[in-house]
Amino acid sequence: MKPTLLVLIQLNESSLASLAADFEIIYAPTPGERGAALDTHGDAVRAVLTNGTTGLSAADIDRMPRLEFVSALGAGFENLAVDHARAHGIVLANGAGTNDHCVADHAFALLLAVVRAVPHLDHATRAGVWRDTLPMQPNVSGKRLGIVGLGHIGEKVARRGTGFDMQVGYHNRRPREASPLQYFDTVEALAQWADFLVVCTPGGPGTHHLIGKDVFDALGPNGYVVNVSRGSVLDTAALAQALTANAIAGAALDVYEGEPKPPQALLTLHNVVLTPHVAGRSPEAVTASVDNFLTNARRHFTGQPVLTPI
Repeated sequence: MKPTLLVLIQLNESSLASLAADFEIIYAPTPGERGAALDTHGDAVRAVLTNGTTGLSAADIDRMPRLEFVSALGAGFENLAVDHARAHGIVLANGAGTNDHCVADHAFALLLAVVRAVPHLDHATRAGVWRDTLPMQPNVSGKRLGIVGLGHIGEKVARRGTGFDMQVGYHNRRPREASPLQYFDTVEALAQWADFLVVCTPGGPGTHHLIGKDVFDALGPNGYVVNVSRGSVLDTAALAQALTANAIAGAALDVYEGEPKPPQALLTLHNVVLTPHVAGRSPEAVTASVDNFLTNARRHFTGQPVLTPI
């Protein structure tokens, strides 16, 4: 008999079909469906598939007495009750490495879009405005790129930066011994050095509002910030104030506080580019993430250690 899997995130039919080969699926991607599923099937669930944003609470874990395996589809797991799960002997995994290239591609797309004002120029062109009345935008190539969080995604952003002949620096809690890139021991020091700041750090309490007024002041009036990490990492109110006061030149966000509602304070600003938390989403990335989940799940249910543990 196949184990029962509770899926708490949106998946396409192809992905669900792949999962159904190994599991009895309970598909509950909305909060209402989630509650109903736990009421009806909680006693049967042995595995849960979620993501960092949706997470899995300690209270929900307690409603699944047979639960033994939980995985986040992507790399993030900030809203997963990790300590509570471990205390109950639940094996935890994530999708580290499955969508890194997709996120790095999107980060650079956002950087190019905001620095070169692509959405604003597109709107102006459609309105019949010619270039002579529009301000010139700076180059991206040859500038200084600061990366907050030199993990798998940050490394790939750095690689793309070197392809644009950029100087690349980074901030982590501690320096990466094997990295040839310039290390800065504070985010403020990195921002003061950089022209562009790309935020790739994990979410969670330890990075809440890591990017705020002090960082924007250090980045300066010609600086740009891109966030592809988690919305909680960047202080939206401080960003709106910095943009309105021309304390920084622009911002591009794929993630933001209050998702899925877009940040109202930023919607009328022309030097902001927003996308709806899609940096890690592509057909290739989703397929790789689901395949990774299945590999980990199969290993767990046959008594083997998972390949990408949390």
